Amino acid sequence: MPQFAIEVNKKNYTVEADADMPLLWVLRDLLNLTGTKYGCGVASCGACTVMLDGEAAFACQRPISKCVGKKITTIEGLSEDGSHPVQKAWQKASVPQCGYCQPGQMMAAAALLEKNKKPSEEEIKEAMNENLCRCGTYHRIQEAIHYAIDEINQ
Repeated sequence: MPQFAIEVNKKNYTVEADADMPLLWVLRDLLNLTGTKYGCGVASCGACTVMLDGEAAFACQRPISKCVGKKITTIEGLSEDGSHPVQKAWQKASVPQCGYCQPGQMMAAAALLEKNKKPSEEEIKEAMNENLCRCGTYHRIQEAIHYAIDEINQ
């Protein structure tokens, strides 16, 4: 079985996996980073969103062979102490209801704010469009993103 050298949350790992194994399963099953969730498995819900080189990406459809040489960030890698502006904003807005989709929501928001410190409403909606929340906490997610924008731009 091939080995892949990857960087996850600023740490280097070598994993043994089939080349087409989805990043999601490498993270969860081989690296025990279970914050990234399995939702649909077909890149339709966003529960598995991580950042690859600062861009939001669905881990369920990204083969590990396409992740070599990229900086992978999971929800565990935003900050160890919950001090990332998005994490603090999610708490301030009391976003989670069931919470299942929230790691993916937070990673999509963090990716947006990493490249655009002052996104417009339209840019926020576009960036978050592919992340679904079955509990319907969209208004609180929007509110949290605005809290994070305020903190980043202080």
